[in-house]
Amino acid sequence: MTMDVIETIRNRRSIRRYLDRPVEDDKVEQILEAGRWAPSADNLQPWHFIVVRDGVMRQKLAQASGWGKFLKDSPVAIVVLGDPQRSSKYHLADPHNAVMNMILTAYSLGLGSCWVDVRDMSSEQEFKKLLHVPKSMRVICAVAIGYPAEERTGRRRPLSEIVSYETYE
Repeated sequence: MTMDVIETIRNRRSIRRYLDRPVEDDKVEQILEAGRWAPSADNLQPWHFIVVRDGVMRQKLAQASGWGKFLKDSPVAIVVLGDPQRSSKYHLADPHNAVMNMILTAYSLGLGSCWVDVRDMSSEQEFKKLLHVPKSMRVICAVAIGYPAEERTGRRRPLSEIVSYETYE
């Protein structure tokens, strides 16, 4: 059974602690499918996904990441790449659409997730080296996925603070 999309959007939170429980292959595939169907400029789909389950590799990625130390504890990490050869203009933006689809799908499947930016140059270069990513590709982010070992709540600013109509004022 799937959740209503609005309910999923409102209730999903970034999870940084995971149970020591593997994520089923069919759930990972559903998450990847959701990423594959994300919108992209001119439908160029300038993304590539690397699924990392190996604990030693996830530990290395966590060490290479400034903010994603929890990658070592998630049963799955999906590293998202942007391909400038497919889209020189949108290869840094369009993969984020895929990431959003993936994290919403993960939540709808009872999983937790958290995305980690990797585009600072030192992290990106280390990820490229560890994962044998071609020079032409950009490492956009990593997404930790697993069964949540925490519950989080969140709040959002009111629309009146973030929305203008017709002009900024």
